[in-house]
Amino acid sequence: MEVLVAPDGFGGTLAPSAAAAAIAAGWAAARPADRVVALPMSDGGEGLLDVLGAWDPEAVATPVEVAGPDARPRSARVLRLSDGTAVVESADVCGLALVPPDRRRPLEATTYGVGQALAAAAAGARRVVLGLGGTAALDGGSGALNGLGFRLRTADGGLRVGAGDLAACTAVERGWCAWPDGTELLLLHDVALPLSAAAPRFGPQKGLDPAGVARAADGLARWAEVLAASFPGRVDAGAPGTGAAGGLGLALTAAVGARSVPGAAWVGDRVGLPAAIAAADLVVTGEGRLDATSAEGKVVGHVAAAAAAARRPVAAVVGGVGPGGGAVVPAARVAVGAVGPDGDAVAAVRAAAADLARRIASVH
Repeated sequence: MEVLVAPDGFGGTLAPSAAAAAIAAGWAAARPADRVVALPMSDGGEGLLDVLGAWDPEAVATPVEVAGPDARPRSARVLRLSDGTAVVESADVCGLALVPPDRRRPLEATTYGVGQALAAAAAGARRVVLGLGGTAALDGGSGALNGLGFRLRTADGGLRVGAGDLAACTAVERGWCAWPDGTELLLLHDVALPLSAAAPRFGPQKGLDPAGVARAADGLARWAEVLAASFPGRVDAGAPGTGAAGGLGLALTAAVGARSVPGAAWVGDRVGLPAAIAAADLVVTGEGRLDATSAEGKVVGHVAAAAAAARRPVAAVVGGVGPGGGAVVPAARVAVGAVGPDGDAVAAVRAAAADLARRIASVH
């Protein structure tokens, strides 16, 4: 039997390539006669550079110094693919996993570094791809526009605007931004949610209490109005994906004409997922937490849907299962200890994959 292993990463614990290798090793240990093909996946969130770098051996990663989510300097990467496309991963610049839980300040966190990384990526590139998702910020991309050189006006003349101060913003001006003419900016969103869903859905996991969620939601709503007035005809806050990365995509769509597409589908087409599914007898995917949101644009939901369309059975190895997860992939094995600081994540994923393989063997 040919088994395709196509997982996402496991919540800041295992990168997609490490997760795929662990699942493949566990499966092979239980069913050595099977042919196992590993195809790490990403939906544009954490792990995008890892996946594209593994797929394109001629890709070159260049370090760039940027502002992290807490505005402290950090080294991020711009990945230049062999076809000239430059790729930036927002989670690599201002990811939630970069900030310890006790230091998370989502009303102050910034995407400024994303703007800096995009400016570096655009130098000499005709196409720039930005992966959205997994960020620590809810600033609507206001920081990213600052980092690119746009000027944000506020009633009191201040220029520093985070999620907590978005309601004070009155206008966005081009400033010194010089996005190159003819350079396309493609955004990969991991969730197909509108801007209005960003604060309620992601605020709590970024560290906001109910009052903070309400404040962020009000700020993002005001921010959408400012963007619409500053860039007429370019803002649709109700469009799918505008809520990804705390509204980062909406700002870039308005300011530089970026185009947003589902990340898992784009990456899947790029790395050959459809052909790999067609050649497989069984597809095994995986992620840190399987729940109803997995079907809203994430890797597991996309892989499961693609497998179903090709009439291939699908199973999953996951770090945990939440409400609605069973409806996305019924045949899921939980890798106990795969997510979190304690335990051996690789060993846990291998053990769960081996257990899944033995269960499959008992059916077939």
